[in-house]
Amino acid sequence: MAEAVKTSLPRSLSPRSAPSAWAPLGEPLFRSLWIAAVISYTGTWMQNVGAGWLMTQLTMSPLMVGLVQAAMMVPVFLVILPAGALADMVDRRRFLLMTQGWMVLASGLLGVFTLLGYVTPWVLLLFTFLLGLGAVMNDPAWQAITPEIVSPENHSPAVALNSVGFNVARAVGPALGGLVIAAAGSGVAFLLNAASFFGVIFFLYRWRRPYCEHVETGRMRDALIAGLRYVHGAPLVRSVLIRTGAFSLAASSLPALLPILARPHGATGYGLLLGSFGLGALAGASVLPRLRLRLSVDGLVVFAILLFSAMTFAAGRVQTFAWLSLVLFASGTAWIGILACLNIAAQTMSPSWLRARALSMYLLVLQGGMAVGSALWGALATRIGIPAALLCSSMALVAGLFTVRGHRLTSQQLELSPVVVRD
Repeated sequence: MAEAVKTSLPRSLSPRSAPSAWAPLGEPLFRSLWIAAVISYTGTWMQNVGAGWLMTQLTMSPLMVGLVQAAMMVPVFLVILPAGALADMVDRRRFLLMTQGWMVLASGLLGVFTLLGYVTPWVLLLFTFLLGLGAVMNDPAWQAITPEIVSPENHSPAVALNSVGFNVARAVGPALGGLVIAAAGSGVAFLLNAASFFGVIFFLYRWRRPYCEHVETGRMRDALIAGLRYVHGAPLVRSVLIRTGAFSLAASSLPALLPILARPHGATGYGLLLGSFGLGALAGASVLPRLRLRLSVDGLVVFAILLFSAMTFAAGRVQTFAWLSLVLFASGTAWIGILACLNIAAQTMSPSWLRARALSMYLLVLQGGMAVGSALWGALATRIGIPAALLCSSMALVAGLFTVRGHRLTSQQLELSPVVVRD
């Protein structure tokens, strides 16, 4: 029998009842998916390292090497909005099984072709694009299922833990990928990435997804228009997107320029610096519930942005490895605080039947802003130097706080919409 259950975010981030940062891991459903996701993220980072390294073996053209990252990002601009519409029109569990299978096939074929010696620079770019296409199609539905696999009171820390899992994989994956590539070659790294998806596939296959009362029907064009109209008419959605765009454009300088900052410390040093950022994210997730006891949602975002701004400036000034590690640790702490709040806002700013479309727009702004910002800060650093570019980025982060003063986020706004669950 269907039983309607109205769930609401514990006042977001509601300070008085803030749960433990690790409470979601006490729920078997979330814990199983989180572990599978961390393994999958690790495989993805191994894939990224393997693709970049393989391209340098196939050609020394800077253009072709640069196109590896571009091939992963282009699908964001091409299909993220249709992916969100599809995720609202079909069963998200089945849709995710299809996208995960697509990525297994693309990564597995690339691994086999690499081991057989059939890969050329353009073949590598093609399969990199296909993997990026699968990842982008996967993202809106993946984000949209979070409220379905965790209890309402644990939704906020669950979002933070998802970001932590990604950062843990970012710290571990490149180093592990480097070891695999050195020992067995990029082809094996690609095959390991293909294998890493099977944990998520197994979870999705066994998951008994809650029944959702409303499913969008009709043509995709109509679904897209409905989503765009909703965004246009919802002040909270506009506020979240504006805040996300302002942050992603200004904050993208540090991750974009980090490889150059780490160059004096070698490949091992670069991996350790990424690890420092990941550990900072882990620490940030641990203290988020306590910070929410003392700060409003908007106050927490402002504090974290100011901290990230200061660390961005410091990254261009410090010289020693120890200080740079400390700067990256603090940056990771601030990063998780900002993205956790924005992600929660993105997941709770629309009704469940519109959630994937709203999330696709959020992801377009976030990832598109990071991609565009990375190119802009890289070009600026080429002209005026890295320290000056990071100073400009730091100033842009602070300036962004003034330009979005009319788009505050409050805990009263961020509530999960009604969800219908069938036992």
